[in-house]
Amino acid sequence: MLDTATLEQRLITLEKIVFDLQDKFDSKPSSENWLDQLIGSISDDAAFLEALEYGRAFRQSDKPIDEMSQFLNTQVRPNFAQNHF
Repeated sequence: MLDTATLEQRLITLEKIVFDLQDKFDSKPSSENWLDQLIGSISDDAAFLEALEYGRAFRQSDKPIDEMSQFLNTQVRPNFAQNHF
């Protein structure tokens, strides 16, 4: 069995660790909205920007031809769309 002094020291150490964990948890701002927690967390990441580009390309590839030509004529490259569609 452990003597009283060792047991008390271990209890003090555990209490300090629990206090530190509670303080760390309480100091973080919590948001009820999961989206608020996610916004801005990966926006500077190169992989995130690449994923955005893949998503954009996928959405544009799924558009019907007439919508795509209208999109190209008005927003992207008017001269290219007029010469190739």
